[in-house]
Amino acid sequence: MPTIDVRGVSHYYEWIRHPQNQSYKPVMVFLHGWGGSARYWRSTAEALANDFDCLLYDMRGFGRSALLQDSVNWGYDMEDYAEDLAALLDALNLNQIYLNAHSMGASIATLFINRYRERVQQAILTCNGIFEYDAKAFAAFHRFGEYVVRFRYNWFLKVPFADRMFMARFLHRPISKSDRIAFLEDFLMADYNAAAGTIYTSVSKQAVEIMPQEFAKLTVPTLMVSGEKDIIIPAVMGKQAAALNNKIKYVELPQTSHFPMLEDETAYLSAVREFLQLGRAVV
Repeated sequence: MPTIDVRGVSHYYEWIRHPQNQSYKPVMVFLHGWGGSARYWRSTAEALANDFDCLLYDMRGFGRSALLQDSVNWGYDMEDYAEDLAALLDALNLNQIYLNAHSMGASIATLFINRYRERVQQAILTCNGIFEYDAKAFAAFHRFGEYVVRFRYNWFLKVPFADRMFMARFLHRPISKSDRIAFLEDFLMADYNAAAGTIYTSVSKQAVEIMPQEFAKLTVPTLMVSGEKDIIIPAVMGKQAAALNNKIKYVELPQTSHFPMLEDETAYLSAVREFLQLGRAVV
């Protein structure tokens, strides 16, 4: 299992490259969302590997980037994870990249772009946007989220249809059983401190206050993709973010929810390819 030290923590990473196309290609880096891992990006990366060398990695405390008890604690703010990405790129000697990020990962990507503008050619932000602050709703979400994170057991994997029940809120269209099981496995293996900590930092009053400014500051061509039926981060939130900046192109994919890249891979890839082609024409 390939790993690399990023600010004192061993991170899992992998390259997906087209074996028949060994010519120079730009690098696209993929960022996953809360509780997940890079595994759900594999099919997208494989589809784009003819044009990009695709770098997938599991963020600190998630997936296969496990935290050890003696690991340095760099904090769980979105800014901390943006600095992790910068350190990863430095460790791999990558100067300029394309970014494809999802959900919480898209918030991290936005912060990264505004801090390291010269390192990003174009960005794709999927299922992200602008939240409105509601103190009671946020407090209830944090209590429930911490409860769910605290009481996780591996025997959940043996419960009939557990994968379907776990993914029900995230999907409008069905995805493969192997993908559903992978999501549940990733959720169960996520480090408690990382999973609980990022609940508080990604859904917070501070995030509500700073993210509109961060979206407005983007200076790289950016595609915002929302799922029409997403109840985790409703499409209207992505549309509001895109309206703040003429550098952001907005696309809403019908009959998809929080994982449009898996629910309708064809439509998702079509939107991404069209954006990348248009972006390259004007860069």
